[in-house]
Amino acid sequence: MNAPVTGRTVLVSGGSSGLGAAVVAAVAASGGRPLVLDRQAPGDGVPWVECDLADTRAAEAATRELAERVGGLDAVVTAAGIDVPGRLADVPGATWERIVTVDLLATAAVIRAALPFLAASRGTVVTVASTLGVKAVSDATAYCAAKFGVVGFTRALAAELAGTVGVTLLVPGGMRTAFFDDRDPQYRPGPEAILNDPGDTAAAVMFALSQPAGCAVREMVVCAEQETSYP
Repeated sequence: MNAPVTGRTVLVSGGSSGLGAAVVAAVAASGGRPLVLDRQAPGDGVPWVECDLADTRAAEAATRELAERVGGLDAVVTAAGIDVPGRLADVPGATWERIVTVDLLATAAVIRAALPFLAASRGTVVTVASTLGVKAVSDATAYCAAKFGVVGFTRALAAELAGTVGVTLLVPGGMRTAFFDDRDPQYRPGPEAILNDPGDTAAAVMFALSQPAGCAVREMVVCAEQETSYP
């Protein structure tokens, strides 16, 4: 039987919207204590630190601040992610690099800062990649580079931390969130798009977090049944 999440402290980067907010809600509903790193405040008085994850040193400091404030961490879910689609020649360099920084480098920064607390609790890390971390498409060089990087980073981290901290790679397909709202119309899902509810993907995160000690859920692909970006 799965161990309960009740009473466990779970830090969620990007926890104020989208999948991150769904994970925060699921943790709270299960009796856990969610914490959030984000640029915007989460709902319902969830403890948080305002942080632009593009500043990876600030992300590390914010992670330590939250962990020390509440007396430790049992899990980290790196749900923060951004994208600005476009051809490589058309996406400004600063924008391209910000995508890679938030989606990949900040993932490593938050986990790096959390590791001493997770080692003490024998906790769990869940990283969030994407189906575009295993399948490349045009006009997404930054996002694919970052999410392919998350896949490689997480697999290496799982080997490195085996026996001390649990590591799960989540590969989600497209979800019905605000992630697509600010895109140029050509890059938004059309009315025929089949997308997952973020709450269903969050349930998969909770499954990974609720495994008993010594049982590792290494990788999960969670997408709509007719998702075209996977496989």
